[in-house]
Amino acid sequence: MVLTELLYQIDSYLKEFDAKVIEVRGNSVMLDRTAFHPLSGGLDSDRGIIRYGSQEYNVLQASLESEEKVWHALDIVPKFNVGDKVVGLIDWDKRYKIMKLHTASHILSSIMFNRYGALITGGHIDAEHAKDDFNLQSSDKAVFEEAVEETNNIIQKGLDVKIYFLDRDEALKIPGVIKLAQRTPPNVRLLRIVEILGVDVQADGGPHVRNTREIGGIVLEKVENKGKGRKRIYYRLR
Repeated sequence: MVLTELLYQIDSYLKEFDAKVIEVRGNSVMLDRTAFHPLSGGLDSDRGIIRYGSQEYNVLQASLESEEKVWHALDIVPKFNVGDKVVGLIDWDKRYKIMKLHTASHILSSIMFNRYGALITGGHIDAEHAKDDFNLQSSDKAVFEEAVEETNNIIQKGLDVKIYFLDRDEALKIPGVIKLAQRTPPNVRLLRIVEILGVDVQADGGPHVRNTREIGGIVLEKVENKGKGRKRIYYRLR
């Protein structure tokens, strides 16, 4: 089976990488390895450039065909072929903002889980904003104001964020390792674990910062009541 090595799962700070073309379909290309995070897991897709010699192609979106098959949609049909070597360059400004908000979302979700037993039922993070839906009955805005304040307090502690892999059965024994309602982790032997020391442990496949202080802080934008047991919070970087 042709798979893509997911470099962003090993090093979220990788901005440039070499790869080999393994499939081309129109203006979409699959590589043997990539640092482009695809549109998945509630995170917006990375953007950037794929360079082939002196030619550059804009990566408009990366998407998953399966757990480890990533397609890169380019702005035009490429002139390279299967087997050719290319260089990928990540739009770092966009990626780093998403990393900050993503790590902040883990802190926030841990607070909501520990205080209210609330799980995430949906959400999305891009470079400018984040939104999370929680299966919470209360629509009191103060609940989220307090959670955001605590999130910012934790951010300022400068806690390390560790990435490691655990056997699936061992990982699923950790209380709260899955904070997504009605969703199970991928059926793989090893699960990627993101641990914010002393605060949260979650199975997660996306990019994160190394230390919470990098986030700076978040600002609550608004809270919406999306129906019974579904409350949505919008927030952004400070």
